[in-house]
Amino acid sequence: MAPTGCGWFQAALSGAGPGTRYRFLLDGVHARPDPMSRSQPDGVHEASEIVDPSGFAWTDAGWRGARLRDLVCYEIHVGTFTPEGTFAAIVSRVDDLRDLGITAIELMPVASFPGARNWGYDGVGLFAPQVTYGGPAGLRAVVDACHARGLAVILDVVYNHLGPEGNYLAEFGPYFTARHSTPWGDAVNFDGEGAEGVREFVIANALYWIREYHIDGLRLDAVDTMCDTSPVHILREVNDAVQRLARRLGRRVSVVVESDRNDRRVIAPVRSGGYGLAGHWNDDFHHAAHAVLTGEHAGYYRDFGTLEQLAKAYRDGFVYDGQYSPYRGRPHGTSSRDIPTDRFVVFIQNHDQVGNRACGERLASLLSLEQCKLAAGLLLFSPAIPLLFMGEEYAERAPFLYFTDFGDPTLGEAVGRGRRREIAAFGWAADVPDPQDPATFLRSRVDWDLRCTPPHSQLRAYYRTLLTLRRRHPALGTGVGRPTALAAADRLLVLQRRSRDGATALGVFNLDAANRTVRLKIVPGTWGRLADSAEERFGGTGPTSPPMLLAGRTGDVEIPTPAWGAVLYGLERAGRGARAASSPRSTPRGGNDRGQAA
Repeated sequence: MAPTGCGWFQAALSGAGPGTRYRFLLDGVHARPDPMSRSQPDGVHEASEIVDPSGFAWTDAGWRGARLRDLVCYEIHVGTFTPEGTFAAIVSRVDDLRDLGITAIELMPVASFPGARNWGYDGVGLFAPQVTYGGPAGLRAVVDACHARGLAVILDVVYNHLGPEGNYLAEFGPYFTARHSTPWGDAVNFDGEGAEGVREFVIANALYWIREYHIDGLRLDAVDTMCDTSPVHILREVNDAVQRLARRLGRRVSVVVESDRNDRRVIAPVRSGGYGLAGHWNDDFHHAAHAVLTGEHAGYYRDFGTLEQLAKAYRDGFVYDGQYSPYRGRPHGTSSRDIPTDRFVVFIQNHDQVGNRACGERLASLLSLEQCKLAAGLLLFSPAIPLLFMGEEYAERAPFLYFTDFGDPTLGEAVGRGRRREIAAFGWAADVPDPQDPATFLRSRVDWDLRCTPPHSQLRAYYRTLLTLRRRHPALGTGVGRPTALAAADRLLVLQRRSRDGATALGVFNLDAANRTVRLKIVPGTWGRLADSAEERFGGTGPTSPPMLLAGRTGDVEIPTPAWGAVLYGLERAGRGARAASSPRSTPRGGNDRGQAA
């Protein structure tokens, strides 16, 4: 290969074409796969394969993507979502997800990783879809099938590190630097000598998924560990490049991030000094909800546990916006109060929050059916973008464990030891399953048939009802009506959402093991019950809440709620005195021995 400048080398070979296998010979010594290979049919250590990107017959010419605020996301791990563990097997589930109310699937990373079993965050072939999932053709087929049914596809990508096994990138250039450290060792070199080529590599990867696989959005993993002191942060540069390509293609493409810093700059507008990305996973919402539902306070849950914090997550986004964090031992976060609510993605479960437990327990293993319905109500009353983790909607019982398939036994043992150290910080006493054991992977497969039998089918019906309400009720859409808390104490949370045209919804959430009656002031008028988690169709014993609330001029009402219950009301006709009752001075009455809201 001949040098062409700026660290690039080039050679032209006659007779090469789709299916041709090749390697790069570095300094005449090491034969390595191509870091930008489109296919690794024999694994991450072996030869790369030429793929013709125009060889797939797309049928989505009329698809233009979707606005982020219109998405209800469903996170999928390809290997455990079906018994087959392939892209092709996902296609048979898409209609069911659409019926549920899902509008986007979010795939955990699919870049080539060592072996056959991995979460995907140890990927090393960033341009080559995992061969055991179905490779390039399989990924294109599932994206095309989703678009045909009106679903967008978001892809989780990892630019903060590469996996330890099969990571040959450092042999090709200064892709890593010891100037910054990460939990995985040296950081990706975004700001040191030779960083220009590294940045081009990452940007090229982001554009590749959009251009060649018609991906509708990217979720960037743990961007707080993407260290960059450059004048223009790599996150902004990635997003700018993505948006330029999206405009050329006439499509909507969103870039969403995960970050542990609660740093508003990531999603703040460029004109105000931000990076301008579309959305941010809000772990604070999850932690606040999980702590009040389960009572857990170990690890990072130490910072959470009050209903006031959960109410703040609804209203402001970040709970920790500069105050002292006992878990971190320092002030944490920045204010996101002025950031629109549709810039946040919220969840009660995801791969991290389930899989990073000692035994991978989902909420269905920690909570009762009534509590699971309450958790669903808390999630879907939020004006932020909701994300469900595969199987959540029908109370999947299988754990989601951490699993790997490293070829190096020494590496596998080291990963297992590190896993046990991480888990120990939470004080969980259970034995941590061996990530290298194939049984750990097999135990993590979801049982799709559960969704058809009670009580699993009843929980799914509840999710479907709430997702339908989000679409149809003008006060319950994403980005509409920043919630105000009418009560947030004494295990009772009462939230109100109101649209610009006056449509109003009320959510009453009883986080207590006893029935409670809430007394409060609401907008005068006639309120109709939208849903009660205690309804028989949802597996409950029957609602105690009235079908209608008739709030007089003062707006005073009483609402009986079952233990661990969620009740939603919508204002049908506003009455006299509506303005006074909905003013900021209107507050709930004090509590009494009937458990009324404080």
